[in-house]
Amino acid sequence: MGPSETIYIDQMVAACNGGGGPLGHPRVYLNLAPAGRVECPYCSRLYVNRAMAAATGAGVSERPDTSDAAGPPAG
Repeated sequence: MGPSETIYIDQMVAACNGGGGPLGHPRVYLNLAPAGRVECPYCSRLYVNRAMAAATGAGVSERPDTSDAAGPPAG
């Protein structure tokens, strides 16, 4: 079974809680390195780094980030 949803982000770490508030899953931080993509083991969302996707020739969506897709604050 393929990913349930593909989310394009600018970071190399994605934070996923499954969405849906209390119907989601525990928040997990997923490392996109080295391939620039990772699938959440709980909900099967696929997170793809836009820059890595562009470099490999994969399609890049202009879909905006969702609040749970952004990684932890840089710093």
